[in-house]
Amino acid sequence: MTENTQLNQKQYGRPEDERIIPFMKIAMPAALFSILLTVASIFFIATKGLNLGLDFTGGVAAELNYTNPVKPEDVSKALNQAGFNDAVVQTLGSERDLMVRMPVQEDIEAEDLTKAVTAAVQLPNNAAEVPKVDIVGGQVGNELYVRSGGAVALALLLMLVYVTIRFEFKLAMGAVLSLFHDIIVTLGIFAMMQWPFDLTVLAALLAIIGFSLNDNIVVSDRIRENFRKIRGAEPVEIINIALTETLRRTIHTSMTLLLVVLAMMLMGGDGLKWFSIAMFVGVFVGTYSSIYIGTAFALWRGLNRQDFIVQVKPEFEDENQIP
Repeated sequence: MTENTQLNQKQYGRPEDERIIPFMKIAMPAALFSILLTVASIFFIATKGLNLGLDFTGGVAAELNYTNPVKPEDVSKALNQAGFNDAVVQTLGSERDLMVRMPVQEDIEAEDLTKAVTAAVQLPNNAAEVPKVDIVGGQVGNELYVRSGGAVALALLLMLVYVTIRFEFKLAMGAVLSLFHDIIVTLGIFAMMQWPFDLTVLAALLAIIGFSLNDNIVVSDRIRENFRKIRGAEPVEIINIALTETLRRTIHTSMTLLLVVLAMMLMGGDGLKWFSIAMFVGVFVGTYSSIYIGTAFALWRGLNRQDFIVQVKPEFEDENQIP
């Protein structure tokens, strides 16, 4: 057998100038790093806790309509001077329409709250109307918090079922572990930095699950295809080939999403600020976990070619064969 033939076999049908990146060579250090990152995230969540926003803790939400364009900072300053502390002011599509969120005002009766807010948000030469004031109780916020956790858990369970049916249980367990890792690390960063956790961040978590699962499914599909068509290669080689072949697509997807996230972060205002920050963290964590958690876990569980071979029952059997 010539040297060129041996090289072609090692490339397994790939062009000689296309290098196979040995991703799994650092799988063990990456696993240790992931465990350390997950433990640190759980530590911050348990000790510091999440800085829950008004959507979960309860509070007051008021809509403001100004005659002229106004800056949210001016409205926030006016509310602070009137005694409404920790108010969050966001624009609602235009510079005249704003939304104010603030903690429950225990020293003001519910009947007088609209009048007090209306008086506080009046600015010089810029009158404001307050068409709507809503009060969200702490019990409602706590119920929403519990339901949010249930939504994330249900999403993980459905992902496990789908990937198991679509591919293989070892890949499904790896995919769910990577999704769990993405959520825990993102929550850990929010807990460590004490960034506010509201419904927009929860929406970002569900979006991160979808993004990370998409990466896992693309890689899993290529792994299954390569196990069926490549003969004589070790499982680690087939996985490296699959990851190399999907790397360009992964980079393009991640970079495109990052551009959108950066646009929201810079131009989306306060309403999209924490959503975009959570997505920014999730893009990097999700791309990393789809390679070094989802795929590596399946390899450590003994993923091999036999897992993807479809057993076909013979159409005719010798039922009438005389013993």
